[in-house]
Amino acid sequence: MNHISRRSMLAIGAATLGTAALGLTACSSDSGGGDKGTDLSKNRADAMDKFAVGDQFKAAEPIAFTTLLNDNPGYPEKGSWLFWSELAKRTNVTLKPTVVPLSDYENKRSVIIGAGSAPFLIPKTYPGQEAPFVASGSILPISDYVDLMPNFKDKVARWNLQGDVDTLRQDDGKYYVLPGLHQDVWIDYSFAIRTDVLDELGLQIPKTLDDLHSVLTAIKAAKGGFPMSDRWNQPTPGGALLQTVGQAFGAGSGGGWGYANATFDTASGKFVFTGSMDQYKQTLSYVASLVKDGLLDPESFTQTDDQANAKFTSGKTYVISTNAQELVNTYRVGLAKSVPSAKVVKIPVPTGPAGDVKVGIRLENGLMISKKARDSKDFVALIQFVDWLYYSDDGQIFAKWGVEGVTYTRDAAGSFHLTNDVDYVGLNPTATKKLNVDFGFSNGNFAYGGSTQLLESTFSQEEKDFQKVMTARKTLPVPPPHPLNADEQEQSALWDAPLKDYVQQQTLKFILGERDFGQWDAYVSELKGKNSDAYIDLVNKAYQRFKDNQGKPAADKS
Repeated sequence: MNHISRRSMLAIGAATLGTAALGLTACSSDSGGGDKGTDLSKNRADAMDKFAVGDQFKAAEPIAFTTLLNDNPGYPEKGSWLFWSELAKRTNVTLKPTVVPLSDYENKRSVIIGAGSAPFLIPKTYPGQEAPFVASGSILPISDYVDLMPNFKDKVARWNLQGDVDTLRQDDGKYYVLPGLHQDVWIDYSFAIRTDVLDELGLQIPKTLDDLHSVLTAIKAAKGGFPMSDRWNQPTPGGALLQTVGQAFGAGSGGGWGYANATFDTASGKFVFTGSMDQYKQTLSYVASLVKDGLLDPESFTQTDDQANAKFTSGKTYVISTNAQELVNTYRVGLAKSVPSAKVVKIPVPTGPAGDVKVGIRLENGLMISKKARDSKDFVALIQFVDWLYYSDDGQIFAKWGVEGVTYTRDAAGSFHLTNDVDYVGLNPTATKKLNVDFGFSNGNFAYGGSTQLLESTFSQEEKDFQKVMTARKTLPVPPPHPLNADEQEQSALWDAPLKDYVQQQTLKFILGERDFGQWDAYVSELKGKNSDAYIDLVNKAYQRFKDNQGKPAADKS
C-alpha cells in the first residue's frame, strides 16, 4: 500500500563518503549519542576493511544472517529462488528466512519481537510501526550506526532527505527503522475504469470526485446493478478507497490505510483529531452518497479481494481501486478471458475540495534490526551488507531486476529490458516465467526505494503518463515530528488503538447508512468520552517539546 509524497527539504551538507566510513567505532554525526564512541573492534569479523559508495560488499568468509520474511501470496517464497543463491555468490551472505504469511505478518512480528526471538533483520516495516518496540530496547537505534552506511548517507545527502529522515526520530533523538528512500514523490493507487464503457456511453474520464459520481450514475442508468464494487478490506475495510477519497477532501493522510488519529492543521499550527474533522465528515458523506445512490456496492467494505476482482473481471462492475500491478496482472488478464473487447485504464486520482494536491512521503517501508545483532561478531559486516543491498545502486538494481543476462539486459542508453522468457507487471506478457514468482526479484522484502530512473524502469508508457499528471500536482507538507517519550507512549497505547477502532466502526456505520449524519455531533462527543481530546493534547505536547528542543520542525524549514 502506499503514501508517496513530500515537501521541499532543508539541504544537508555533503557527507564525507569517499573513504571507508568504518574505523573501529560507531561515531555517527547523525546519532543522538547513545552508542557513540563504543568500541566495535570485537564486532568486525568478516567485515570489509574499506567500504565506500559504489563498493561491492563481500564478507571475508561465508556468513549467515537471519531475517523475517513477509510471504506475499502473489509470489510465495521458494528456497530455489535465484535471488538467494546469487545474493550469497555476490556477498558471501546467506539469508535464513523465518517465513510469515502476509495476512499475519504484523501480528507475528510483534509476537516474535516481544518474545525476544526476532531474527537480526526485520523488513517490511513502515515508518511508525517501530514505535511500540522502542521502549523495550528490543530493536537497534540504527541512527547510532549510519556512519557505517556510506550508501545510505550518500542518498540522504544527494536527495535532500535529511528532513524526511528526521521525522523518524523518537523522543531520545534517535531513529529505529531504516526506511526505503525515494528520490522523488510518486503515487501508485487510484481507480481503474472501463474506458470501452465510457466510450459506449459518450462519457469522459472523471477528473474530480463529482465527475466520478456523475459517471457512475450514467453507467448505472445504462447497465444497472452496482457500477463499482471495491476491494482491499483486509485488515482495514475500504483501505484504498477511503485513503484516496479522504486526501481529496483534505482529511490529513485520508481514511482507510492512511488513517491516523492525529492530523496537523497548518492554520492553527497544532494537531487535531482526524476522526472528528469536518474534512473527514465530508469524506464519509461522499462515500455514503455513492452507497445510498446505488453506485457503490455495500459489500465493498467486507468482501475479499477475490470477490471484488471477480465482479470486475467478469464484467459485472466497471470501476475498482487499483495500482499499476493489479491493473495489468489482474484486471486486464481477467477481462481478456471473459470480456475480450474490454479496455481498462488507471485514471489520475480524482481531485476534490483540496484541489490539485497529493499527500504522501518519500520514505518507503524499510527494516528494523534486532538489538541482539549488536553483540554479534559480524555486526559491522551485517550493517555493510544491509547498506549494500538496500541502498547501493548495484544492490537496488540486483534486488529489483536480478541478474544481467539471465533475467534482464540493458541497452546502450542504460534502459532495462526483461529477457525473452521473463515477465513482470505485463512488460513481457508472452513470457512463461515471472521475475518475482520464479526468481524472487522485485520482492517487497528487499526491493524498494531508489532513484526515479530505477522506479520508472518497470513502468509502461501508460504508467509514465499517469505519473506525469500526478507529478504536476502540489505536494502537501508532511506533518512535523512529534515523538512521544516512554511515559507518553505507554499512555498513548491505551488511547490510540481503541480510538482508531471506534472511528473505523462508526465510519462504516455512517457510510452504510446505519447511522445518520445528524448524529455527527453525538459521535464527536463519544470520541471525547474515549479520550480523543486527551490524546491530541498528548501529541501536541510532544510536538511542542520536540520543536523547542530541535528548533523549527522540518516541515517549517526552507
